[in-house]
Amino acid sequence: MEIYISEDATIATLQHEFREAYPYLKLECYRQPHSEGQACAVADKLPPATPIEEIRMMHNFGWLDISHHRTAAAVELDFFRKYGLSVQILRKSGDLWLQTTATDNWTLGQMNEEGQLAEKNIFYYPEEPVG
Repeated sequence: MEIYISEDATIATLQHEFREAYPYLKLECYRQPHSEGQACAVADKLPPATPIEEIRMMHNFGWLDISHHRTAAAVELDFFRKYGLSVQILRKSGDLWLQTTATDNWTLGQMNEEGQLAEKNIFYYPEEPVG
């Protein structure tokens, strides 16, 4: 599964394509990059109508692999290294969207499934020992 980064795309275009592949995940773009396991500053979030050409540091275009087996950290790093875009993947948790700082090592498939379960309020708790 791939999405195309083009010269005439906007953040909204990327967000729409990403949400079609992963309905329980969300892609946000920021002014500043973040390290793996770190959150992006809310004040640095860019509006969806922002043209990609205005924000990226590298003016490449092409395909980006967002397959279900790839981790959030790997996809975020590819956005930055290949296209100069600082992105954060968020996961749905009930009515909230959580930055995936603690789960950067999860695959997109895992996170999407977890978001779906959270929306349905299906949570798994380890059994407590009887004693």
